[in-house]
Amino acid sequence: MNNLSMKHVIDNDAYGTVLESGAVRFQRLLPGPIERVWDYITDPEKRATWLAAGEMDLRVGGQVVLNFRNGDLAPKGEPVPERFQKYTGPIAHGGRITQLDPPRLLAMTWGESVNGGEAGCGTSSEVIFELTPRGKDVLLELTHRRLGSRSDMLSVSAGWHVHVAALIDQLHGRPVHSFWTMLDRLNKDYDRQLPA
Repeated sequence: MNNLSMKHVIDNDAYGTVLESGAVRFQRLLPGPIERVWDYITDPEKRATWLAAGEMDLRVGGQVVLNFRNGDLAPKGEPVPERFQKYTGPIAHGGRITQLDPPRLLAMTWGESVNGGEAGCGTSSEVIFELTPRGKDVLLELTHRRLGSRSDMLSVSAGWHVHVAALIDQLHGRPVHSFWTMLDRLNKDYDRQLPA
C-alpha cells in the first residue's frame, strides 16, 4: 500500500457529511496554531468576523450568546437574494456549553432563546467543535446534531458551509470572497443531496 492511499485528505470545499438522521459533520484543515483557531471560535470579536459576535461563559453550563449580522460578513455590494433578507441580521441565538476542553473541544446547545425571547432557529440542537493539530495546520471537525427536521438540516448544512469558508478566509488573511451567492448555491446543492 503506498503512502497516498493511507493519507487522509481534507477537502476544504467538500460538502458536509450526514452522520445519521439529524446530524451533519464538516471537516476542514485550517492554518494553525491550534490556539489561534480556538480564539476564532471563542473570542467574540474574532468570531464576529466569520460567524457571530456575543459572549461565551467558557465553563460547562456557561451561557453562549451569538449575535448574527450576516449582512456584515458579505462583500460590499453583494446582492442578497430575497429569501435570505431575514438572515442579514441582527439575529440572536443562545445556548449553553455542554463540553469544554480548551483548546481542543467546545460543545454547546444551539438555537435556544436569548433573554426570554424567541428561539433563534426554533430548535435546541448541539454543535461540537473539535480541533486536532496536524503539523502546522489544525483539523476542525464541526458536528451539528439533534436537528429536528430536514429543513433544519438544510439550513445548518448550507449555513455552516458558508460560515466555515469565511473562517478559512479570515485565517488566511483574505477578504470573504462570497457569502450570499455561495449560500444560495449551497442551499440548492444541499437540497438535492440531503435525504428526503
